[in-house]
Formats: sequence, structure tokens, C-alpha cells
Amino acid sequence: MTSLPAWLADVKFNSDGLIPAIAQDAADGTVLMVAWMNAQALQETLRTGRAVYWSRSRRKLWRKGEESGHTQTVHEIRLDCDADVILLSITQQGGIACHTGRKSCFYQRLEGSGNDARWVATDPVLKDPELIYK
Repeated sequence: MTSLPAWLADVKFNSDGLIPAIAQDAADGTVLMVAWMNAQALQETLRTGRAVYWSRSRRKLWRKGEESGHTQTVHEIRLDCDADVILLSITQQGGIACHTGRKSCFYQRLEGSGNDARWVATDPVLKDPELIYK
């Protein structure tokens, strides 16, 4: 069994071997999405300069943009103070990070108060998902 590089051994993966990864637009700071990485995804991201995640639903590596063409070029990788969250500073190819065709996955805002509060979509669809995922 090969040992992990020191930098990777410093990362605190959860009991499933995963760590949350936040993708943030390098140009304007917009949080585009949150995904999961395992050690292999993090190593490949470092090696290639392209964001690679772990798909929990498909149980395999997910190379962002492999279906949509909306890849993420990674400029910087940061680890939080507890070593249990990754922050990627990225350039989003095509300007669309979300599978809904929007720039960011965080396109809904909670409006109102109490029991009358509701989620409202505030960001426009930039491209119809049907056209992205033919």
C-alpha cells in the first residue's frame, strides 16, 4: 500500500472518504457550487488543473464538464482551518456551473418570514438544460 503525500494526509476526509469542495469564481467571488471530493479527485484536480469531483449518486469520479462542456479551470486550492473543507478558485467555462443552466447552483433566495417564507428563483437560466444535456 502506498502512503499518501504529506499534503493529502493533512486533509480530514469524512468517514466516507469525502470532503466538501466549494467552487468559487476567481473573477468575481461568486460561489458557484458545492460538491464532494475524495483523495483521488483532489489529486487529479491538482495534477490536471481541472476540477474533478466524486459523484455520490454515480459512485465514480465526475470530471466537471465531461457531459456539458462546462469545465472548471482551477487557479488555486485552499484548505480551511479545520482541514475539512476545500475551496477551489476557478474559471467556469461557458459561464454555467449549474445543471439547471444557471451561472451558480445558489440561484434561489429565501423571501418572506415565518411560515410564509418561500424560495424564489432569482438568477436567470443562461442556457436550456435540454440543449446542454442532449
